[in-house]
Amino acid sequence: MSRRSYTKDCLILRPHEGHAVSDKKMAGTKLTDRKLAKFVERIVETYEGDSGINFIDAANLPVRGQILGILELLFEVLFPGHTGNKAVTRSNVRYVVGDILSQVYAELADQATRAYQYQCRIQKCGHCDCAKMGQSAAFELLGELPRIREMLKGDVHAAFDGDPAAKSYEEIVISYPCITAIAVHRIAHELHVRQVPLIPRIMSECAHAKTGIDIHPGARIGRNFFIDHGTGVVIGETTIIGSNVKIYQGATLGALSFPRDERGRIIKGGKRHPTIEDDVTIYAEATILGDVTIGRGAVIGGNTWVKESVPPGVTVWSPNPDLIYRKNKKPKTRTRPT
Repeated sequence: MSRRSYTKDCLILRPHEGHAVSDKKMAGTKLTDRKLAKFVERIVETYEGDSGINFIDAANLPVRGQILGILELLFEVLFPGHTGNKAVTRSNVRYVVGDILSQVYAELADQATRAYQYQCRIQKCGHCDCAKMGQSAAFELLGELPRIREMLKGDVHAAFDGDPAAKSYEEIVISYPCITAIAVHRIAHELHVRQVPLIPRIMSECAHAKTGIDIHPGARIGRNFFIDHGTGVVIGETTIIGSNVKIYQGATLGALSFPRDERGRIIKGGKRHPTIEDDVTIYAEATILGDVTIGRGAVIGGNTWVKESVPPGVTVWSPNPDLIYRKNKKPKTRTRPT
C-alpha cells in the first residue's frame, strides 16, 4: 500500500488521485487582485474600535522574541557553559560574563522602556521618564543575579536530594524542567516586584509552554524548592512558599471564586492564594485553594482537596477509594478455516 501524500492527509484532493476538479471551480478559487482587496477590507474592518489584540501604532510594545533572547543570555550567566553556545573557561570567564551582562543591560533596558511606554499609553500618563525607569530595572536585575544564583544552587541541590533517579547536578541543570521553570521564575519575579509591565509574564508563560509548569511571577518562593516531574503544577500570583518545600506533578496552589463588584467585574488584588510554610510536601494532583496556610512540616497527600488551613506537622489525605476487582474473561479461541 502506498504511503498517503501530505496533501491527501490535509484533505486536499488532487485530480491524479481519481477526483476530478472542474476548471470552473478552480477558476473560482483563484486569488485575483479584486478578491484579495475584498479579503483585506473584511479583515481590516474587524480592527476598528478594538483593543487588546491589536498592536497597530504601538511600536512601544516589548518584543517577545527579544525577551526570550534575554532569558537565554541570563541562563548563560546563571549556568555558565550549560547551553554550549559559549565556550567558558577559567581564563575567559570574566570576559564572557562581562560581554553577556553588557548585552543583557542594553537589550533589557530597551524592552523595559517599551513596556513602561505601553503602560503610560494605557494609563494616559505623560510625565514618566520611561527610559530612565527601564535602565533602572535592567541595572537592578543585574545586581540581583549573584543572589539568584545562590538560590538556584539550593534548588539544584534539593532536586538531587529529592529525586533518587538523579545521577548528577549536571543532569539536573541540563534536563530537569523544574530547574528551567524555577530559574525563569526567579528572574521574572525580580522584574515583577519592580512593577515592570508585561515582561515578567512573557517570561513566565515561556517557561509554562516549555515545561508545563505554571508559576505566576508574583509568587514568592523560598530556598531549596523542588518540583518533582512538574507537568501540570500551577502556582498562583499571591502564593507564598517557604524553604525546603517539595511539590509533585499536577498540584495546584490556586484561588477560590473571585468576589465581584456591583457591575459584575472581578475585584483584583489582595491575597487569594495559599501560604506554604517551610518543610512542606505536597503530593501529586493535590489542590489547595484560597488564602489558607499549610503549616510547617505538613504533608498534603495526593488527590486531596484542601480549602482550610492545615496545622504544622499534620498529614492530610483522602480516604482510599473502594476498588473493584473483576476477573478478566478468557478470549475466545478463533479457528481459521482450512
